[in-house]
Amino acid sequence: MELNYIKLIETGVVLAVFFVVRYVVTRIIDRTLKERLIQESRGISIKKVVRITLLVICIAIVFLIWGVDQSDLALFIGSVVTITGVAFFAQWSLLSNITSSIILFFNHPIKLNDQIIIMEGKDYAIEGRVINIGLFFITIQTNDAEDLTLPNNVFILKTIKKRSNNRTTTTSIDGEQVIENE
Repeated sequence: MELNYIKLIETGVVLAVFFVVRYVVTRIIDRTLKERLIQESRGISIKKVVRITLLVICIAIVFLIWGVDQSDLALFIGSVVTITGVAFFAQWSLLSNITSSIILFFNHPIKLNDQIIIMEGKDYAIEGRVINIGLFFITIQTNDAEDLTLPNNVFILKTIKKRSNNRTTTTSIDGEQVIENE
């Protein structure tokens, strides 16, 4: 009977930590939304993905506390990690675009209404204004007033030039920025 009380206390601690971490992460996402002027709908999508991930981790820990067979839990966690690994390395998959969306949300300097140039090759570039940043795609309005929809992982893989006032900033794959013209 005393063992169950210990398990209940441990479960309570795990749940408390889960809610605190979820609150902190939500605040960080909200702050990032305000700083980068990103659409609220994108923030909602990012919050859902993060909350589901935290919930899966919390449930796994609670299962361990209550004595679920570790081999079954290891199989489940291994499957989740495998899917996440595929998301990072499968270039055109939907998981890759969701993962890229999260990376862009926190670490990329591109935001709505930025004038950008995507370097596609030595002699070819896509130029336009960012009009929508979604969970899977980013929409650019070209100088010819055409809407161009690109997968999020393109922004991770390509070099992007961002024009602001009289400056041109180039962002490479490693996220390093270089000011070219002033």
